[in-house]
Amino acid sequence: MAIGGVQTGINSGLPIGDLVKAMVNAEKAPKEAQLARLSASTTTKLSGLGQLNSALGEFQTALKDLNSTKLFENRTAVSSNTSALTATARKTASAGNYQIEVQSLASASKVATKALDGTFKSGESAQVLSVKLGESGTAIDVKIAAGSDLASIRDQLNTALKDKGVSVNTINDPVSGKSRLVFSGKETGDGKDVIVSGSGDLAGLSVDGRTKLATEDASSAGYIIQAANAKFSIDGLALSSPTNSVKGVIADVDVELLATTDEKKPLTLKVGEDNAGVKANIKKFVDAYNKLINTSNDLTRVTKVGEDGEPLVGGLVGDSTVRNLVGGVRNELVNPVGGNGVRVLADLGITTQRDGTLKIEDAKLDNVLKNNFDAVGAFFLGDTGLMKRLDGQVAAYSQTGGILSERMKALESTRSDIKKQTDDLATRVDSMQKRLLAQFNAMDSLVGQLNGTSSQLQNTLSNLPGVVKKSR
Repeated sequence: MAIGGVQTGINSGLPIGDLVKAMVNAEKAPKEAQLARLSASTTTKLSGLGQLNSALGEFQTALKDLNSTKLFENRTAVSSNTSALTATARKTASAGNYQIEVQSLASASKVATKALDGTFKSGESAQVLSVKLGESGTAIDVKIAAGSDLASIRDQLNTALKDKGVSVNTINDPVSGKSRLVFSGKETGDGKDVIVSGSGDLAGLSVDGRTKLATEDASSAGYIIQAANAKFSIDGLALSSPTNSVKGVIADVDVELLATTDEKKPLTLKVGEDNAGVKANIKKFVDAYNKLINTSNDLTRVTKVGEDGEPLVGGLVGDSTVRNLVGGVRNELVNPVGGNGVRVLADLGITTQRDGTLKIEDAKLDNVLKNNFDAVGAFFLGDTGLMKRLDGQVAAYSQTGGILSERMKALESTRSDIKKQTDDLATRVDSMQKRLLAQFNAMDSLVGQLNGTSSQLQNTLSNLPGVVKKSR
């Protein structure tokens, strides 16, 4: 038999490989089994604490989000017809319902010059076009180069009017071959009409945004769209605005007009507390709490498998850390606080189920949020609020250097020590195997030598005078 490339047992006939293997295993097996058990136990506990720490982190995030003054200060402005109107409300807005009709939107001026031949060119000398928004607006004089065609005039105007609130384009009639310059204002509201004045060869480019364009008359100039204020009403009160973004039309509420409504079919704008936002965060808190409880239950549960099977044991069965953490949180949940109709979670329709998790009765929660919103805020917020008190119960476990992190650090240290012991055991076993092989091989070699000496001695004695050899 060969071990490590060395032929063994030739002279002695002993199963040296088997002997060495048995002796090595006798030395290695108990320690190896001990380290395997310790490694499995350490890994299981480390995994369990990691799961618990993750669930606890989500729980603390939910506590922080619900313990937010801003959340309870938020106000919503909900439109029944978001295609016609949207709105935002600041935290100082008062609750109320409003009926709003939108008769027309604010518009910007768009005007067209009379139609000119496609071969039109300005005179042989430079001339000026004056452009302004409204009769009282400041005129912008644009010098047009001599001999400019409509496309060149358009480009010169756009260069000069850049950032001035007016842009210019050309509209060409493919049948007649004639073209118009179209001026578009960017500002909406009454009095923001585009007015263009030209003289001489450029007189044909004059246009007044207060005059309607007769589209069937190519020689006319005027507005395609007239600058106008938005027209709307709130609860029957007629109002107007130079823009479609109307700030503070209702105190601390900004409205965006998007489209007209059908006549005598107003939309409803509801301004009030952000009940939906608060409810969403309450639900997030309940979900995070339930995950924490379910995680702790799974980690500490012993489940029987069949009649004779080994029970399934959670990774942290009997662990005092889990017991103390969950116990502290549960005690705080049932500790009454505040008043005004909301003292415990049950007053909000949140009750404890048989497995320790929480359940929300939506109808009751909605009713409390609608009728006692401030009391809900007082229950959750502040130094004596439920969220702050719960955070105080779990902070010692989750913070850096806290109970869970220190336990996990100790387990990581144990795992490192197990690896070192495993490596040391492997080195020791390898050394032992080499030593035993060397000793057995030396013995086998000695047996070989003795056998050789015995054979020589027997041959010598058999050849002595007077020695009679036995016939074979």
